[in-house]
This record gives sequence, structure tokens and C-alpha cells, in this order.
Amino acid sequence: MCGICGEIRFDGQAADVDAVVRMTGAMTSRGPDADGLVAHGPVAFGHRRLSIIDLSARGAQPMVDSDLGLTLVFNGCIYNYKELRKELAADGYRFFSTADSEVVIKAFHKWGTRCVDRFKGMFAFVIADRDTGVVTMARDRLGIKPLYLASSPGRLRFASTVRALLKSGGVDTELDRQALHHYMTFHSVVPAPRTVYQGVRKLPPATVRVIRPDGSHSDTVYWNPDFRRHPDKASWTAGDWQTALMDALRAGVKRRMVADVPVGVLLSGGIDSSVVVALLAEQGQHGLATFSIGFDAADGESGDEYFYSDLVAKTFDTDHHKIHIDSSLLIPAVPKTVAAMNEPMVSHDCVAFYLLSEQVSKSVKVVQSGQGADEILAGYFWYPPLANIAREQTTEAYAKVFFDRDHDDVLSILAPEYGIDDDVSRAFASAHQRAPGADSAVDAALRLDTQVMLVDDPVKRVDSMTMAWGLEARVPFLDHDFVELAATCPAELKLASNGKGVLKDASRALLPSEVIDRTKGHFPVPSIRHLHGELLDMVVDALTNDAARSRGLYRAESVKALMAAPNETRTRLDANSLWQLGVLEMWLQSMEV
Repeated sequence: MCGICGEIRFDGQAADVDAVVRMTGAMTSRGPDADGLVAHGPVAFGHRRLSIIDLSARGAQPMVDSDLGLTLVFNGCIYNYKELRKELAADGYRFFSTADSEVVIKAFHKWGTRCVDRFKGMFAFVIADRDTGVVTMARDRLGIKPLYLASSPGRLRFASTVRALLKSGGVDTELDRQALHHYMTFHSVVPAPRTVYQGVRKLPPATVRVIRPDGSHSDTVYWNPDFRRHPDKASWTAGDWQTALMDALRAGVKRRMVADVPVGVLLSGGIDSSVVVALLAEQGQHGLATFSIGFDAADGESGDEYFYSDLVAKTFDTDHHKIHIDSSLLIPAVPKTVAAMNEPMVSHDCVAFYLLSEQVSKSVKVVQSGQGADEILAGYFWYPPLANIAREQTTEAYAKVFFDRDHDDVLSILAPEYGIDDDVSRAFASAHQRAPGADSAVDAALRLDTQVMLVDDPVKRVDSMTMAWGLEARVPFLDHDFVELAATCPAELKLASNGKGVLKDASRALLPSEVIDRTKGHFPVPSIRHLHGELLDMVVDALTNDAARSRGLYRAESVKALMAAPNETRTRLDANSLWQLGVLEMWLQSMEV
């Protein structure tokens, strides 16, 4: 897990090394262990290292293979790198390190852009070919690792964070009106390739981009899961599905223990993280470090779920760490959390993840997390209403339960110069959900959430908050073998038992029933779920200060009405509307570098 960046020139000039140095320096938290820079003519790469595999200097990046003429920057982990290394060595490749990054170089040399088909892991990488001048970049199937891009005449820059790109200078920071519409509609999700800045784009997940020396490029989407029933599984019983999915998850959990440093688990006490702990214990992991977070109760809400996490920790005899955060630490953490976001995100979970990551990073460098199970296995409340909806009515029904607000409501909030006539968010969802490859409305909704919402909300949240403290998070529910299998599972098995039914039933042999049958939980941060006191003052200031007035992003009357009753207006997904507006403005102000 690291931070990568670079510049590629197409105008005959040498790459701007100073700009790459600035980008590298802006990502220290992603890679606190070392930094590196390599420049050769029109290409310069920078890297910040978090040492997880091959802790020696031989694993440092940018990694140059002079014999093959390839230079690499890589962020992530290839969990099956040892198997690939053995295959490549049998074909005559010689290795100078034990790092998975070197396996990426050799795999690319042998298999070209199709090397990604062989990788089991999370990754964003860029490879420059010395002899041809071609640069190739790729992102993992589920977008776990980010890769942001900024183009201008004669050059392309890339980085793991938006902030790093802005630090390089010369980036167009005009706001993208379509992205703003998505943000206000899609629960703050802005689908790739857009971001809220016109001059910053992101490489879509499951995409390989080949960039030629003249600046032209071509993209290949190398993975697109099928959400249809497969004939070879037509005779499977519910028990067969439970067994197959648990076996796939078991393999995913085991893969994510690959490291030259200890690996812990973020244990919320929910079924998702609890089953990860159970499977690791089953595989012989003793004294596994587990971490739970709790806050002071407020506004009638409990601030922790220690009962459940303690139960799981006791059941599997883990080395459990209960991290309790005093309420006095929450408000000071909010602006730091917002600044750590790669893109603005509405969930208050971000603050909990930020504070949890800060403490966990003092003990371990790698953790497994249960993120992604709800999107893969229909765990959220908006899926059951789609169960009896006609396939062609998917988007209409989905919008009623998932969209934060309708098109007219978006226009009533954004200032006229930031509004657009077309309902681009509904059009995007409709195009995605109408496409072939999904059998039912539930399947179409799950496909959109898996390939878009999951990537640009919970996955991005985990990456941003953990990497703010140099902590690598691994997500076994997003093992692509598991995701492919779950996509073909009958929707009714996933919807059972108020969501994730197939997982709940499969887990009964592993977990205490109290954990399986509990009400769905979340990161409880009650002190900031409601805007009052210092937090409300912070949001009001962000929406009314000189920077906000100069930008003029929102209609003044809409903001004034929300501030008059700051906790009354909520979106369909129960987000605080004033907070959603405030966090975007706070993020923009934090990014004005």
C-alpha cells in the first residue's frame, strides 16, 4: 500500500521533476516508510512507500528493471504473487527482490496488458516502457486502489490522491456540473471518470489504459461480472450456495494474510467483520489482533457496539483492543477527516474510520475489514422494495429508495450557474441498469452498487481514512472470485432474513447467534450525527464564509432554510441535508492549495 504519482510529457520536453516532488511530498501519510523518484526524459515517477512485502531496499519504488526496460510505480497488493513468481521463474525470469511489485513488472513483460487477468488483489499501477515510450496504467476490478488523472496540453499527471495532483500546480479546478448533480443525487457518489473538478478525472475500475508517446490512448475494460443465473448451478440448493460462498470467502480471507508484517482485523461486532475473524481462527490464527471503536452516548443513541465485538473476541480468543474515543476529540477530528477525503463523502462513518485508523496504526500496518458485504449480498434496506419490480422499471423504483433527492430538488439547492437541465444522474443509473447481464431489478441494482456506489463510497472511504495514517486495509468480501460467485446467487437467497440471508445461514456454524440475528449496526458516532454546538458552528461557517460566498455554489435561500432547522431535513438515505452541503464546501476549502 503506497502513494504513486508521475508526469508523462507528449510535447518533446522533459518531465517536470519539481512537480513530481511536490506530488510525492503530498502523500507522506500513504507511505511513511520511504520515498523515491525516477526521471527519464518525458517520464518521471514518484512513490511513497508503506513497507508490507519485502521490507528491504530491494522492494523500493519506483522499481526499474533495466534488463526488461520497464519502470513501475505500484500501489496495492497482489495476493497471489508467490504463485505467479513461481510460474514466471519457471519461464526463465530472474528476480532481484521478493516484492509483489517486481512480479507485476515480470507479469506485464510476459503477458502484456492481460497480466491483470491473473492478478488476485487490489492495485493501481503505471508502467513505462523505455524502448517504445508507451505508458500503461491499470486499476483493480473493484477500484479498491485509486488513480486520479490531470491532463493539460502536452502532458498527463497522475496520483493516488486529488490533493497531490493539485499540489503539482496548473490543474483546472472549475467545478464539474454533472459531478455536482451526481453528488447531490447519488449519496455523494461521483461515478468514474468524473470528479467534482473539471480538470481531475479518475481511471475507472477494471480498466487498462495504454498511452502512446503522442498522447493518444486506448482503454480496455477487462472485467464485468455477470448478474445472471448460470445453468450449471440451476440445481443448487440453498445449502449448496451457502457452502460455495463460504468456501470462496474462506479463500479470500486466507489470501489477505499475505504479508511480511502482522495483519489485524477491524472488528465492529457486525456479522461481516465477525465472520472474517471466525474464518481466520478456523485457519489457525491464534492471538489475532482485533480492534473495535466506541464513542460516548449522545442524543439517546448508544456510542458503541462493544457487547458484540467483545463476544466475538472472547469466542475466538483474539488479542482484542477496545478503543474508546472521548467526545472532546470528535469535533477537532472533523476538519482533519474532511481534508483526508480523496473526494467529498457524506457518511459520518468517515470520522470514526479516521480516528480508528489513527489508533490501530500504532499497533499494526495491515488490517482486514468487512466492508463490501452489504453491496455484494443485498444487506441494505433499499433492496427488498425492488424484489417484485419489473425489470424495465428498475431505475424508477431504485431512485425512490436510494436517490437522495429528485432532479428538481437538486436544482432548488444548487445556484443557477451550477445547475444543469438534464437529469444526468437518473440517465446514468438507467443506462447502467438497462444493460444486459442482470436478470432482475434486484440484480440490476446490485450490479450498479457493486461497480459504482461501492467503489466511490465505502471502498473510497476505507482507503482514504486508513491511508491517512499509513494503514493498509484489505477487504475479503471484495475478492473478485467471491464477487463473481455472489453475483450469480439467486436474489431471494440474498434478500432473506432482512438481507444477507445466505451469509447469515452459512455463518451459523461459525458465529454466536447473537451476532447473526442482531439488528444491523453501523459505526456509531452519535455526537456528530446531529448538528449542534461546535459542529453546527463549523458547518455554518463553511457555508457562509468568504470562500463560500465567492464560490456561490448554493442558493442562499436554500442554505438559510436548512440552517434554520439544521436537523429536520434528511435525504432518503437518512443523511443530514445540511451536512451534505457543508461537507462539500468544507472539502473544497480544504483543497484550495
